[in-house]
Amino acid sequence: MKNLKFLLIALILTSCGTKVHYDYEKSTDFNAYQSYNYFDEMETGLSELDTKRLMRSMDAKLETMGLIRSDNPDFYIDIQSQEIQSRNNSNVGVGLGGGGGNVGGGISVGLPIGGNKNTRELVIEFVDDSKTGMFWQAISESNYNPNDTPEKREERFHKVVEKIFSTYPPKSE
Repeated sequence: MKNLKFLLIALILTSCGTKVHYDYEKSTDFNAYQSYNYFDEMETGLSELDTKRLMRSMDAKLETMGLIRSDNPDFYIDIQSQEIQSRNNSNVGVGLGGGGGNVGGGISVGLPIGGNKNTRELVIEFVDDSKTGMFWQAISESNYNPNDTPEKREERFHKVVEKIFSTYPPKSE
């Protein structure tokens, strides 16, 4: 029974987090990049207000990393996102059966646990138009509530940005 409790707690803790996958051009000298800007006509897939929230969070984080936003940048940032509504297929089955001789029977009931989840996939790409093209990419997937307050949205973007840039620049092997 103790193991079941620990398993359930671990499942709950890991299901609420943000998953991030990275890819990058191995030959990139990340120290050469000191300034950035965003592509002019980005279609982020976010509302205008959410795009501003995300960019503010990214600007703050990149500044702490020593990168500055510039009109003449070393690289550009592209942001894309999409919302994914996934059905929660988790349920609990309760069964009752019996048999004896040539007679058998059974009853099974599925009880849904939770509801549908809203997930946002966010793709951030660093692009050097003058040299290598795209040299770094992060794809994050996290839960969100479309009815969150502006403050909660701001907080969510801050957490996602912290997670995305936690391993930037990549460590050379």
